Amino acid sequence: MDKPQEEQQVEKKIGQLQNRQKILLNKKRSEEHRARTHRLIGRGAILEGVFPVVVEMEGEEVKAFLIALSRLPGAQELAGKTPKNEVAE
Repeated sequence: MDKPQEEQQVEKKIGQLQNRQKILLNKKRSEEHRARTHRLIGRGAILEGVFPVVVEMEGEEVKAFLIALSRLPGAQELAGKTPKNEVAE
């Protein structure tokens, strides 16, 4: 038996809406990825500007360097007190 025309139209509309949802989710993921990439590039540039030694380091070395910095006395307190809009000179 053939499905009634109305039921076929509803199923078609559901499929179109599901496709639209997938498109929107992919667009959202893409925008989030671009924003994260931009953020990482900016932070990497700041890191290299403040600590030029990291330019020559590999990823794990940079990670170890930052961990060591974070363990210095007062580092946690300083990070918590630094205003977000403060610009280093």
